[in-house]
Amino acid sequence: MTPADPPPIGVALRSIRATPEWWLQGARRLDAAGYAGIWSWDHFVGKGDRTVPVVEAWTMLTAAAATTEQATVGTFVANVMNRHPAVLARMATTLQDLTGGRVILGIGIGGHPAEHRALGIPFPEAPERVARLEEAIAVLRAIWSGGPVTRPSRFYPLDDAVVSVGSSPPPPIVIGGESTAGARLAGRLGDGWSPFDSTFERDLPAYLEALEAAGRQRVGQRLLVGIQGDDWLAEHSSIAGSPWIEAPRETWARWREAGADGVILLARTTADVDALVAAAQRW
Repeated sequence: MTPADPPPIGVALRSIRATPEWWLQGARRLDAAGYAGIWSWDHFVGKGDRTVPVVEAWTMLTAAAATTEQATVGTFVANVMNRHPAVLARMATTLQDLTGGRVILGIGIGGHPAEHRALGIPFPEAPERVARLEEAIAVLRAIWSGGPVTRPSRFYPLDDAVVSVGSSPPPPIVIGGESTAGARLAGRLGDGWSPFDSTFERDLPAYLEALEAAGRQRVGQRLLVGIQGDDWLAEHSSIAGSPWIEAPRETWARWREAGADGVILLARTTADVDALVAAAQRW
């Protein structure tokens, strides 16, 4: 596998129970091996045990962007409740310029209420978070239009807002979600959709129907399927021995036939990164 023939396979490096040094070393190795993307979860504390180390998504993506050469960098996925969308627009634009256009902004409604309670970050019920996500996407696109932007909003009003858009095109917005409603929202508003493998086949028709209803084309969208397993926090789980390690090209071909544009695998440990780097030689 070489940068001239990269697989459409990204890797989400586990951010919970991770240190900055471990995360960044993994990102560099995966980029050098030729993987298409480096992704980070957007969490601030661990699930269950809040004392474990956790790396912050945008800090690590920026560090990775500065020390990698070809992989995209993105959030899988940014929690809409964690940052005001106008601030997020500035962050993503800065990183987009730094990388020469290698950023993908994955964003969703979040799903870890205990984390929010611990840190005092609001976590309203799902319908409000969905409404906030729709408004956040509108704010991102308005800010990236160059401004100045004045727009009323229930959640994120702007008054003569100007944020420098930079020299690179704005990052694509890929909407993450495990629900059929999330698939429809992605089809209606997103530049792509990132479901999990467990919900992909169920919700693909809804996503495609929403695209068509909105008068949008499937061409140019990014459909990225997250493959992390049922117990994504388990210490004992490993990607070693999986089809993605033993036969990566053949395994990817099956997902491409099913309709995916790419996949995002999970690397929990150094052993997982080792296995993925070795698998690159079998691409």
